[in-house]
Amino acid sequence: MAVIDIRNLEVGFDTPEGKVQAVNGINLSVDRGECIGIVGESGSGKSQTFMAAMGLLARNGTARGEILFQGEQILGLGSRALNRIRGNAMSMIFQDPMTALTPHLRIGDQLTEVLTTHKGLGKRAAAARAVAMLEQVRIPEPARRMRQYPHELSGGMRQRVMIAMALLCEPELLIADEPTTALDVTVQAQVLSLMRDLKDRLNTALVLITHDLGVVAGLADRVMVMYAGLVVEEGPVETIFTDPRHPYTQGLLNSMPRIDRAGEERLTAIPGQPPNLQRLPSGCAFRPRCAYAFERCEQERPELEDIAPGRRKACHRERLEAVS
Repeated sequence: MAVIDIRNLEVGFDTPEGKVQAVNGINLSVDRGECIGIVGESGSGKSQTFMAAMGLLARNGTARGEILFQGEQILGLGSRALNRIRGNAMSMIFQDPMTALTPHLRIGDQLTEVLTTHKGLGKRAAAARAVAMLEQVRIPEPARRMRQYPHELSGGMRQRVMIAMALLCEPELLIADEPTTALDVTVQAQVLSLMRDLKDRLNTALVLITHDLGVVAGLADRVMVMYAGLVVEEGPVETIFTDPRHPYTQGLLNSMPRIDRAGEERLTAIPGQPPNLQRLPSGCAFRPRCAYAFERCEQERPELEDIAPGRRKACHRERLEAVS
């Protein structure tokens, strides 16, 4: 049984300008001990997919479909039922630690509350475990940081506090939304090592939402590429990186510096901008930015189809051969 199984998920937001469809029919499952990387530009629907799973959509947001966590439907559960799962069996590292941390509570109070609420630890035992976790995410003077407020910490240190909080209860599912933002390279490596250890030692399912394809390459087993609220390609990390089958995936990889190709080729940006979700282009949403587009791409939106065991793509072209 998958730890999380998302079926036909749609997420929309009511705005003064009309309905915005942020996620359109996503299907995804993550097994124990598996890491899936979710990649795509801002606005592609990556974060909103999992905000829906956590029951944390904005007030103007609605979600339809199914989200099964350990076989139980959690989409539409009330706050009380979700709170028994969130922060315990299912944790999320949020992209913006300043808004995720409670500004008027000390760091220690926020960390120990997780353990006293979900694990039934006493305050002294919870504090000792929290200090140990802060040490693991390489926060200097952790006992002193426990007495400080979020505004007294740097952005990178607040990010590490969020990571520590998410790891405290050793969750069944860890959702990491840009977990290495604002961290220097050394701390990034330490944090990713922590998450890899959690995945391997406790068989934790891990969802990694990121723009950093290097992070995905180092930690993920599978990759799901999203564009304009849709999945455009999915497959094992090795084959996605060596043989992309969707022009958008190819564009993301071509814009990423690679040490094994240093000096051999120039980085190329994807032309244009992501589409307005209220006014998607006809046919394929990526068509206005795609060098491979042809007549069918304007008339018909490609469906996400199996192209090999464990691989899917939504593109009318069989191969991304050179286009004259």
